[in-house]
Amino acid sequence: MFQTFKEWFWLERFWLPPTIQWSDLEDHDGLVFVKPSHLYMTIPYAFLLLIIRHFFEKFVATPLAKTFGIQKAVKKITPNTTLENFFKHSTRQPSQTDIYGLAKKCNLTERQVERWFRSRRNQERPCRLKKFQEACWRFAFYLMITVAGIAFLYDKPWAYDLWEVWNGYPRQPLLPSQYWYYILEMSFYWSLLFSLGSDVKRKDFLANVIHHLAAISLMSFSWCANYIRSGTLVMIVHDVADIWLESAKMFSYAGWKQTCNTLFFIFSAIFFVSRLIIFPFWILYCTLILPLHYLEPFFSYIFLNLQLMILQVLHLYWGYFIVKMLKRCIFLKNIQDVRSDDEDEYEEEEEEEEEEATKGKDRDSLKNGLGADRHLIPNGQHGR
Repeated sequence: MFQTFKEWFWLERFWLPPTIQWSDLEDHDGLVFVKPSHLYMTIPYAFLLLIIRHFFEKFVATPLAKTFGIQKAVKKITPNTTLENFFKHSTRQPSQTDIYGLAKKCNLTERQVERWFRSRRNQERPCRLKKFQEACWRFAFYLMITVAGIAFLYDKPWAYDLWEVWNGYPRQPLLPSQYWYYILEMSFYWSLLFSLGSDVKRKDFLANVIHHLAAISLMSFSWCANYIRSGTLVMIVHDVADIWLESAKMFSYAGWKQTCNTLFFIFSAIFFVSRLIIFPFWILYCTLILPLHYLEPFFSYIFLNLQLMILQVLHLYWGYFIVKMLKRCIFLKNIQDVRSDDEDEYEEEEEEEEEEATKGKDRDSLKNGLGADRHLIPNGQHGR
């Protein structure tokens, strides 16, 4: 059954133009062509990147963070077995009834129990150092892969003449630079997928999973159908903007807000140019219109362009939110909410502290016969 499915899945009519067979893409005369089996190497390379990332974060990102004054926060709390067991096995957010019962059991005040749970929750939150390390790693990789992509493409005729993308398709041999560009890019997205469980939990966790899987799927499909030339153009258009976003995050974690905002403006400008101008009017034109001068429409041509058009819709979606962020930055001087990371941890801490202080004042007021608005409450009416 598996063999039957495999034979059906790799039918030429799904992947190649009419009259072209897989045998036409066999290596010959020193020319190497793409093979689906090449993609197996992306998995071990992904684990290799995870090892490199570990040492990079330890020996490069951490010292750099200390240079910016970012230290690993040490949040100490008083050990309490009863409260710890409740935190681990019941809930991190105890109700007022739970707090009352735990206070009686531990011989503590309710405020002490609330403070303990707040401090314990803060221990679970990722520190700025870890966020900085992750952003620094992504920045380093995007910078490296963008420079490599430019080096790989600067002397290629299809980078300047889009007609060359389809010249001789699909009998286009694979160049070593194209192989490494694709393999490294795919391996990086696999490594991001593998590390999602240990990375900082973000608000857009599910969106990140879908994004990484979609990127891997699109690159894998374009590889198997030998859309390598157009695929490298798509990758360089996307990578060039991500450098600036990750650098903006790094400076945000370092507290350099003005530098962060400046970098975010640069990212926004490059995003709009690369993904809302170059991608639809250059890349999509290349993949959707130009092939029709060489070939009749076939399945993989339709499927490729369907994926790229969905990607363009996502670009418009992200562009809408970036415009909102820029508007907020210009008029409110604040773009804190634009980050994909869960950066509201310190705001939450402050809110909890304020809430705790308010509750404490209310309790003190009630004990002194005052309402929450500091007005006297007649005797016997506290519970009304």
